[in-house]
Amino acid sequence: CSYSADWPRFSTEEDEQLDRIPLELVAADQSGMRCEGARCSALTGEVGKHTACGIYDLRPDVCRACMPGGDDCLMARTEHGLSVS
Repeated sequence: CSYSADWPRFSTEEDEQLDRIPLELVAADQSGMRCEGARCSALTGEVGKHTACGIYDLRPDVCRACMPGGDDCLMARTEHGLSVS
């Protein structure tokens, strides 16, 4: 969500899944989620304090696969100087 603009890419989603994501949150080339810098535009809140996905029920598969404590999560936490223990 807040590690790299290259990360939230669409891959295994069906067209029907993608059609439910608000267009303003999709990258111009339709390859994934639109990002503001390294931060997904659907991420709300302040990194390191409290964040949430603004489209949690509609989020793409790559986001569903990212689990707290998983490698992707730990990379993002490290990038932001947050504890990984």
